[in-house]
Amino acid sequence: MQLSQRMALQQVLAPQLQQSLALLQAPILELKAVVEQELQHNPVLEEMPAAEAARQDEHDREEAPLLDRADPQEPPAELKFDPATERSSAPVDDFQAEFDRLVQMDQEWRDYFSQTNVSLRSTEEDEERRQFMLDSLVAGTSLQEHLLEQVRLSDLPPALRPIAEMIVGNIDERGYLQAGVDELAFATSYPPDKVREVLGVIRKFDPPGVGARDLRECLSLQLERAGRKDSLEWQIVQHHMDLLARHRFPEIARALSRDIEDVQRAARRISQLEPRPGRDFEADSNHYVSPEIFIRKVGDDYVVSTNNEGIPHLRISNTYKDLMAQPNSTPEVQDYIREKIRAGKFLIKSIQQRQETLLKIARELVNRQRDFLERGPAHLRPMTMAQIALVVGVHETTISRAVAGKYVETPQGVFELRYFFTSGIPTTNGDGVSNESVKQLLQELVAGEDRTKPLSDEEIVRQLNIRGIMIARRTVAKYRFELNILPSHLRRVY
Repeated sequence: MQLSQRMALQQVLAPQLQQSLALLQAPILELKAVVEQELQHNPVLEEMPAAEAARQDEHDREEAPLLDRADPQEPPAELKFDPATERSSAPVDDFQAEFDRLVQMDQEWRDYFSQTNVSLRSTEEDEERRQFMLDSLVAGTSLQEHLLEQVRLSDLPPALRPIAEMIVGNIDERGYLQAGVDELAFATSYPPDKVREVLGVIRKFDPPGVGARDLRECLSLQLERAGRKDSLEWQIVQHHMDLLARHRFPEIARALSRDIEDVQRAARRISQLEPRPGRDFEADSNHYVSPEIFIRKVGDDYVVSTNNEGIPHLRISNTYKDLMAQPNSTPEVQDYIREKIRAGKFLIKSIQQRQETLLKIARELVNRQRDFLERGPAHLRPMTMAQIALVVGVHETTISRAVAGKYVETPQGVFELRYFFTSGIPTTNGDGVSNESVKQLLQELVAGEDRTKPLSDEEIVRQLNIRGIMIARRTVAKYRFELNILPSHLRRVY
């Protein structure tokens, strides 16, 4: 064992800069949670009343055109949180001058809004509406709860209900039984015949197909309930599921001595059955988003604005500024308040810098993607984060943080900001086209193909080459897989 020393240069982000990066990366809902946490830990911070915050947003929107025409300036040193250049050193500013200026600005805003005499109290009718909305929120019923309710309403003898409850407990969220009859019989200490009897009752419950052990059994239960046991669909499901999965319709037709057209029609009817009986009871996986940026067309131009409704509006409390000005306050109290005011001021400016960064990104997006805004996703142009970072004046990783998890509302719909950053596919004219545009063209080609002679990947490559897009076959196969488009031999209709 031995001791040794070595010198190394290591990049470290100061805590305040880490906070700025977190605010930049956080979507609106997360940002609100972070700010609420800061409100709890920093007593000098307070949130503006709603009316005052709305008026400040209106004031900011009026000032925005002036900012656009002004010469670009470097942001204050305390606001530059580019991880490519920032280190742990924190700027030292003239705190007293900053404090006096902050007090004056805050007092002017308070005087202005106090003159408006806007009532912020909600009416009794508003409270009733809010309570009604909260009372209307209900939790969804699970598949197991739905089945147990049918067990309670069924004619099953009380002695057999423990078997039914055991069976329901072994049905997964898809609606499939995950245990065999022998396992259930062992677990309930009932004979297998009794378990099969109860299982037969449960398989008659809603939704159709519930309690099956595999896909073939699930489809068979649905056909049986619909009275189609003598149909062609029943024969295909019972004896030719493997060929059906591979769309081998000619082989099925030969095996059943039927016309191929009849087999294809039967396959379409089978495709209308539900392979996941518990689908309607699965947890809602919809992801609701709130756009942070709005791009709207006004005349022949596009106007960019940020969504400030979800952003908490903060200010420094007058109570602590008055306490700071008292002559009998101790140095320890003044140091504590001074540090909290400095932290609060940095938080407010970091939120402002976050919004300004998003605006700059969105404006550059409009400059580069006007064809998309006018004509749709098929005209999306290649765009990289490095290109935007060069214009905005930050590092590429800062752009990556800024667009993470954020959405923009455009005339073409709501899109994630990352959607617009795509690699390019070379074209014969040298301009390049985005991979999203290529996917759109691929979908259009498949939608318009002759179903009896579907386009192979090689033919799709040829069609794209005619349009000036130079692409490899393996790339077409990759995009087809991402779009859930089947290979040509599985798309063929005989």
